[in-house]
Amino acid sequence: MNSAVATEIVLPGTVEPDGLEVRVRDLEAPGEGQVVLRMDATGVSFAEQQMRLGKYYDQPPFPFVPGYDVVGTVTATGPGEDPALAGRRFAAVTKIGGWASHLLVEAADLVPVPDEVDAAAAETVAVNGVTAWQMLHRTAKVRAGGTIVVLGANGGVGSILVQLARHAGIRVIGTASARHHEAVRELGATPVDYRDPDMYTQIRKLAPEGVDAVFDHVGGPGLTESWRLLRRGGTLVNYGSASTKNETGDAKLPILKSFGQLMAWNYLPNGKSAHFYNFWAGRRSNKTAFRGRLAQDLTQVLRLVADGVLVPQVAARIPLTDAAAALALAESRTVLGKVVIVAGT
Repeated sequence: MNSAVATEIVLPGTVEPDGLEVRVRDLEAPGEGQVVLRMDATGVSFAEQQMRLGKYYDQPPFPFVPGYDVVGTVTATGPGEDPALAGRRFAAVTKIGGWASHLLVEAADLVPVPDEVDAAAAETVAVNGVTAWQMLHRTAKVRAGGTIVVLGANGGVGSILVQLARHAGIRVIGTASARHHEAVRELGATPVDYRDPDMYTQIRKLAPEGVDAVFDHVGGPGLTESWRLLRRGGTLVNYGSASTKNETGDAKLPILKSFGQLMAWNYLPNGKSAHFYNFWAGRRSNKTAFRGRLAQDLTQVLRLVADGVLVPQVAARIPLTDAAAALALAESRTVLGKVVIVAGT
């Protein structure tokens, strides 16, 4: 017997957002180690925007259902799984498949969501919150009293980075368009206009001795300028290549080029370090350790949300069947925070 009827959003190829397709199908029953998750909230990240163009590193062949992360309620459990999981709410990182009313998820990937945290809020900090937490505390290891630069401080990852850093006693300089400067100030950062051709000069005026870390999702030629902002002993963390999103050619080349440059900088005798942050690092070699680290970090972030320390920036809540509008809004670069897709029509 099929366990659910799933409404799914399919990415058929390199189409515009309105080229997304809606598919309804019977979802197979959960197998051993699996559960059926009824989606309460999923979202649009930069990954899906790149996938639409066929430019996300290691994405599956078309057609497929996008959706990097999801928050939902367990409705059925597979053989060997605890039936008591049914009715409980969890977050999971899926990489693909989240844009669906119901989906199969490995039970080992489930992270409990506190009852007091709204589904959309939890979704906003799933991948983005883990990314921000790990870059700040595991990769850069910035201490209280330090100063960092966050490129795209109004974005899904950037807005969380700012709040986590301020909570840790770290000063933040954040780039954003002028329309978002007041919001960036409210998050606790000093805003700088990313459209200003003298942006890096303005940042240096705010931190003439250099900064402890730069978090750069833009990549491309500006990566060198980010490196130059660092003080001796500072850390550059690159976690994307947004500047090359619309370039044609092999999707892997911009990442490989950036990775090569970052590695080369690590050999310079100036005490600085450069890293490319990969959310999935270590998963293939030790899946158990990867899952444990992810669960630990996401639990920390969700607790900060529950305690009111971290305020997720939900840019919009859009029904699943309007996923095309959600993707278009996210790609417009006009929003503060993350566009969330919710159940319903």
